[in-house]
Amino acid sequence: MAALTANINLPFKIAQNDEDNDCVNNIESCALYRMLPENAKEYVRKSPHLLEYLHLFPVDEYGIPLFFSELKRDLRSLAEPNLIYPSDDTIFIHIFFDVNDVRNYYIPIDPSFMHSVKELMPAVEYKLIDYLDALEIDPVSDEDKTRVLKGLISQVLYVAKPGENPAGLTGKVAKPGFGSRMKDFLNKDLSAKNNPRKNAAMAAVRRTPDGRIIVNPQEYSALEYMIVRDKIDVGLLKPFINDRYIEDISVDGVGAIFVEHKIFKGLKSVVGWDDTETLDNFVIKLAERTKRPITYRNPIVDATLPDGSRINIVYSTDISRKGSNFTIRKAMDDPISILKLIEFKTCDYMVAAYIWMCIENGMSLFMSGETASGKTTSLNAFTAFIPPENKIVTIEDTPELQVPHKNWIREVSKGKGKGEGEGSDVTMFDLLKAALRQRPNQILVGEIRGVEGSVAFGAMQTGHPVLSTFHASSVEKLIQRLCGDPINIPKTYVDNLNIVVIQSAVKRPSGETVRRMLSINELVGFNPETQGFSFVEMFHWNPQTDMFDFTGKGSSYLLENKIATMLGIPDHKKAAIYNELEKRARILERLHKAGYTGFYDLFHMITKVKKQGLLALDLDAI
Repeated sequence: MAALTANINLPFKIAQNDEDNDCVNNIESCALYRMLPENAKEYVRKSPHLLEYLHLFPVDEYGIPLFFSELKRDLRSLAEPNLIYPSDDTIFIHIFFDVNDVRNYYIPIDPSFMHSVKELMPAVEYKLIDYLDALEIDPVSDEDKTRVLKGLISQVLYVAKPGENPAGLTGKVAKPGFGSRMKDFLNKDLSAKNNPRKNAAMAAVRRTPDGRIIVNPQEYSALEYMIVRDKIDVGLLKPFINDRYIEDISVDGVGAIFVEHKIFKGLKSVVGWDDTETLDNFVIKLAERTKRPITYRNPIVDATLPDGSRINIVYSTDISRKGSNFTIRKAMDDPISILKLIEFKTCDYMVAAYIWMCIENGMSLFMSGETASGKTTSLNAFTAFIPPENKIVTIEDTPELQVPHKNWIREVSKGKGKGEGEGSDVTMFDLLKAALRQRPNQILVGEIRGVEGSVAFGAMQTGHPVLSTFHASSVEKLIQRLCGDPINIPKTYVDNLNIVVIQSAVKRPSGETVRRMLSINELVGFNPETQGFSFVEMFHWNPQTDMFDFTGKGSSYLLENKIATMLGIPDHKKAAIYNELEKRARILERLHKAGYTGFYDLFHMITKVKKQGLLALDLDAI
């Protein structure tokens, strides 16, 4: 990506300190360094730019920030947070309170944060272009590109030691070893008369006799970071994308970047854009990174970033008055397991056991709720309950689902904007029809919202269980949407869907927003005389106790009339199916206490439990 700059507005008055330069060169002599806790000292030794930032921060007024290697959920209770944690090896995040706003500050601290290398950048880029022209290899992966680019940067720049006079240096620059033709360019005169801008850029920087640009160690780190960030990564968004605690990133137009944080909820960044032209240019480059170019004719793009995050872009002031806007929904590095959801109180052991038994026995399920209610996260957690020997097909607009099974076909629709021309679209409808020929045991659809719904219900009728997400806040509204445009499911087909889970983001008395499964419902059938649907609420979230009531115990249509029959339980003993439910709840609780809370760890343990026969039904004991 091109080097497209944003504005940084620090929320505090910068401290005046004369010793920061000496501290960088001799950390042990720095008074502020000696005041830091041990974990902070370790961070500073590896990343000196963090100490530079701390010298700017008014510690006399606010105190030294707390340092955390990992954030816990109990930090939400901090009224005035002032803490720093690592986003990755070189980037740190400062969460700083704002007494005048409900949103606190999100301050990314990276190697470029403290150093203005704007004057150096044009000269470095011109010289890199010359080196790249001579490059005989063509790196493909981002990792290879990063390695090659860092190697070239090390040849372009000369790091001057304290007190050294680089102007007195002689000799040729070391050969980078990227090919024989590269050698011809190592001592090339970069002051070419046919490029006035290049001449001006090179004249503005100090150079060694062999043409390398002279920088100090901090400038080198800043330049290397910025060039890789802007040319290969996602530019200014890199700190946000790398932060595992961020769920959503929002740019509403000109102004600050906003984030939704897993611990501190809504935060405002000190990074943003001051003018629409710079923001528009950044958005164009960002869209190119997704391989779905954006134009005035095609100003709205839904795409996926290289790390798997979903992004929606709206381009230009013609339709977005504050300037181009975009929203990024971060991809999960490690999917959240059902046991983690139980820790978060999104559901409980009995709810999980019920879902487990239903999915294992081929029931179809829709996770329904409003945007950002956690539908996809919960649906993904449920996949651990699909029998390990099953074949699964997932169909999505943008790939989000992570399935732990080995026999998994992952298919993604292909819409306009990828450059193939008319007739090249592959819709979710097309993929769903193809999936029926692939003999899957389960079909997972990222979201049902159009004509693909009719194919999904057709699949259910032919015995293919379907798991999907859906936008509706209640069972009644879900049925209305299914039977109306554009899905148009015949009412007599709706009861092929077995379970509807309604999930929502709700606010607790403490003011904290949490995600809860409000109800788990069984669709029983359609009455043609009354034109109505009957359903049974199996579980109900009680907002007063923040617990789940098993309201359907003893009256489950699915457990007693479908699953118990499939398992061979006699009619007069069908109530024993609830004992099986309690047994599975106890298994999940034991696995939880044993520490198997990771998504893949839990799946492997469930597989082991099944292989050992612990889930087998003992009909003689019933």
